[in-house]
Amino acid sequence: LALAIAIQGALGPSAPVEASAASEREGIGKLDHLIFIVQENRSFDHYFGTFPGADGLPVDPVDGKQRACIPDPILGGESCTFHSDEPKAVGGPHDWESSAIGVNGGAMDGFIEALPRTKRWCKDRTAPECAWTLGPDRQPDVLSWKDEREIPNYWRYAEEFVLQDRLFAPADSWTLPAHLFLVSAWSASCADANDPMSCVSNKDLKPDAERWEYGEGPVYAWTDITWLLDQHGVSWGYYVAPGTCSFEDCHAYERQIGPSGNTPAAKNPLPGFTTIYETEQQDSIQTHDDFLDVLEDGTLPSVSWIIPGNAVSEHPQSSRGIRAGQAYVTRLVNAVMESDAWDSSAIFITWDDWGGFYDHVPPPQVDQLGYGIRVPGLLISPYAKHGYIDHQTLSFDAYLKLIEDRFLDGERLDPLTLGRPDSRPIVREELEILGDLREAFDFSQEPRRPLILDPTP
Repeated sequence: LALAIAIQGALGPSAPVEASAASEREGIGKLDHLIFIVQENRSFDHYFGTFPGADGLPVDPVDGKQRACIPDPILGGESCTFHSDEPKAVGGPHDWESSAIGVNGGAMDGFIEALPRTKRWCKDRTAPECAWTLGPDRQPDVLSWKDEREIPNYWRYAEEFVLQDRLFAPADSWTLPAHLFLVSAWSASCADANDPMSCVSNKDLKPDAERWEYGEGPVYAWTDITWLLDQHGVSWGYYVAPGTCSFEDCHAYERQIGPSGNTPAAKNPLPGFTTIYETEQQDSIQTHDDFLDVLEDGTLPSVSWIIPGNAVSEHPQSSRGIRAGQAYVTRLVNAVMESDAWDSSAIFITWDDWGGFYDHVPPPQVDQLGYGIRVPGLLISPYAKHGYIDHQTLSFDAYLKLIEDRFLDGERLDPLTLGRPDSRPIVREELEILGDLREAFDFSQEPRRPLILDPTP
């Protein structure tokens, strides 16, 4: 491949469905490659709140404009959402306590109230150095939104393929729990790293992050999806930025937002699972360059996760802002589209948590861990429906369910069937509320042609 990865509205109807539900879903065998690209810290309304037909920012009945206004305990009265063309942002706190404040029992009006919980927020909005973070009426940038002017490629993917407007973060918490859910459908702490039955649900996990990031070795004893993939002989790859830390040379998670191109350990939890060592699959954790290599030589695994380095993560405090993140993702998508794997691939793009940014949709409470606040989701595939908005309730558990349905004969991460001790309290993939990602495909259509976009429009 010639490409290289840089170092780092109102709710409208879905698109018309012409094929029967059966024909849409029975062709799942046409997907030989499932690819998951996971960026950082953006809410749905922040990126797609004004996208036509999506469940976006509410419409003001007076002037017909899309906006939401919430209490502002700093300025008094209310502050309203606003468009921002600033490529960087401050964002807000995004731990479980901040989520509870923001959601406020479903009122979704506590996002400004939660701001003082973070060290990074400009508490004094009159300070000159904070001016770039504020809206025209001194609103904090957690109320800001973007559109096709700032993220044209993401909007183009949504226009041409599938936008998911009810994709919720798997946990009402920060990065590490989200990435644990991404690969295991659970976030927990284990008293004994060698005893899966010692694990209990936990959506904070900062002490655990410190333990293994400072070199204590695996700390997650429950079963992740790679263990099941290994049992079924299914190939997988987890691709991180070159130079990403190992047990021996990691730095504390507090340092994850800096100029480094590395992938922080909180976004690379697989080395913390005992299962990775039981199955001797450490070598499946590779770099972005390795992903390009397997595309070029025709050995792309069945399942791939691609996790960014800091500089291109789109984290609000990342050094290069959202344009660098969009360019990185576009290069990845272009690389898949220009490879022989395109005709049998599905690419999912999402963001791990809401980053403190406003969203107006209350997240469903499915267990003590989540769901979390809504995040953007895109599906790109030659079999994706055209210009389709998927209104199903989804979370990262839907990704695992699709992997299981396609490659594992529907076997779930279920303690009753795993054949390995596991103490998870529920099987997230079997929740009645969870939608089916297959609904967004039309396997009866001719494979769609690649849509090669300029990474830096």
